[in-house]
Amino acid sequence: MDLFSFFRATMPELLETNCKLHLASLSGEDHPLDAYLAGKFDEFQSWQSKKNFERRYVVSLIALPQPHRWLLAGLYESHGAQWQESLKGYIYDLRLLERCSQFNGRLVVAFERQGRQSYRNAETLAPTLLIDEIRSERMSIADFPGYRNVNISKVELDTIVRQSIESWRSALSSVAGVYVISDTASGKLYIGSATGEGGLYQRWVQYAANGHGGNKELRQLLEEMGTSSSNHFRFAILEIADTHTSEKDVLRRESHWKQVLLSRQFGFNAN
Repeated sequence: MDLFSFFRATMPELLETNCKLHLASLSGEDHPLDAYLAGKFDEFQSWQSKKNFERRYVVSLIALPQPHRWLLAGLYESHGAQWQESLKGYIYDLRLLERCSQFNGRLVVAFERQGRQSYRNAETLAPTLLIDEIRSERMSIADFPGYRNVNISKVELDTIVRQSIESWRSALSSVAGVYVISDTASGKLYIGSATGEGGLYQRWVQYAANGHGGNKELRQLLEEMGTSSSNHFRFAILEIADTHTSEKDVLRRESHWKQVLLSRQFGFNAN
């Protein structure tokens, strides 16, 4: 079944000709999926550089990591836009329609977009927007995936810390270890370590708080490029250790990874 046929079971008055599609995908620095997981997609979407939502309804779909799969963020009614000189753009008054909201974050559409155009009149694509699945639960920050599989963005880390997600907090608090921060804007790496009570979680909380975690090189980067540049960071774990492991032993492993990954020569590690 296509998406609009599905919608009309709940909203018979919904027509493709009065809908705009927002195909939200990576653009510049921001990924809309990160904004959605952080609960900030409505804010992310409301700012537009042009008048992109000049129809009554807006159907917002967010690109998923899987090829040609899109997550339904919501169906909105547009109540106009105002130019904001300070933001150099239009701020739209988009109101989420509750009648279809039970499917937000759950319904996945299969659709292969041609080109990069993000704003389309719905009738041009409606027959090709096929429902792939309806998940039992809304997409959110997943439970802790295991130490070997950690690979999260700064926005995801902020959400984990802000919401104090139990599976992440418990797992990361129980181990010391060596971690890597990847700057996706420059390709440079920072290798760090965490020891003692609170383990990796306590250390990563500091990055969520200010972006640089007190590291001289990362602080300098944020001072030069702006604090929002920390949104380019991704966090992963290289190896773990018991929280009672001596600081000397953990630092020795940290030095090993700096040498292996050349983070002193080509990354953000100064020592």
